[in-house]
Amino acid sequence: MNSHMQHLHVRRMWTLVCAVACALTVAACGRSSPSQTSTATGDVWATVDNRTITKSEVEKAYQSAIDPTAPPPTEDEAMAAKMSVLDELVTQDILLARAKTLAIAPTDAEVDKALTDRKQGMPDAQFQLQLSTRGLTLDDAKRSVRRDLTLQKLFEKEVSSKIAVSDPDIATFYAKNRAQFDVKEEQFRLAQIVVAPGRNPQLSNRLNDDAVTPAEVDAKIKMLGEKLRNGAEFATLAADYSEDPQVAGNSGDLGLMPLSSLDRLPPQLKATVLKMAPGSANVVSSGGAFAIVMLIERAPAGLRELASPGVHDGIRDLLKTQKERLLRAAYVAAARDEAKVVNNLARQVLAAAPPAAPAPPPAAPAK
Repeated sequence: MNSHMQHLHVRRMWTLVCAVACALTVAACGRSSPSQTSTATGDVWATVDNRTITKSEVEKAYQSAIDPTAPPPTEDEAMAAKMSVLDELVTQDILLARAKTLAIAPTDAEVDKALTDRKQGMPDAQFQLQLSTRGLTLDDAKRSVRRDLTLQKLFEKEVSSKIAVSDPDIATFYAKNRAQFDVKEEQFRLAQIVVAPGRNPQLSNRLNDDAVTPAEVDAKIKMLGEKLRNGAEFATLAADYSEDPQVAGNSGDLGLMPLSSLDRLPPQLKATVLKMAPGSANVVSSGGAFAIVMLIERAPAGLRELASPGVHDGIRDLLKTQKERLLRAAYVAAARDEAKVVNNLARQVLAAAPPAAPAPPPAAPAK
């Protein structure tokens, strides 16, 4: 759990590998509709069931994801990253086509609300400026929101709705892992929402929300504080806004931390946690980054029975998360397997490779 808290100190490092990690969301901006088709040319880098993905779409996604201030990559590094971006675009195209077949789409009201959430109350001019610095337009942002919500609804219908965790499943897990619930020292269950300056190529929150400048960080922290004071659920805000890629998917939940592990936290954070009451939240800053930390539970040492607070629901959430991760991966793999994909870019890269050097002739036998 301590590694998660170290994100309070980590300054963002831009790499091509990280750029690819966010390509699926970034690539939503400017993508053509999955229903469009055209004849393959040198500018068509892939076709998916006769739908095209063009060079310009990949280049836009690539340029939007990388840091222009970082050292330029080599030609081979850039092409490897673009091939990964293209692979993500192929997956996105397949999933969006499935959503269209199933008549899954967000309403205009849902899109407008999600876009408003992304703006964080910023004036239109400021929001437009933020988009332009990333090479995007307002229409790009709206298309991105619509596609994000479409994919979210697709997974909810095709994956999440089919997951069931029964009480016998939970009881079996508890019986097999009973020793894990025998706590030797007092424990603290923490959750956090991380906000830090700089673009985050590994961003994975549901709204693709990223504060870039110190001013945006300050505004975002104030906005989140206001939402919490107005009764918003911490877990929902963490899933929507946290910039920590490792825990945004867990709604910011860091799990239980033993008392001894608090010694490895920054002193100001440890002191804050020890003074907090369960259900309270505080803002902690370090190195220009901020974290809104919430103490969910403070549990004494001893055996946690299945009926103890949080045990039953915690096991249920764990099993559900495991099942959903497995089914989502299987769903994407099956969808790709059923699609006809032609990767022209990969063929071009192979065709441009120099021929292999001829093998040397065998050595003459010794006399």
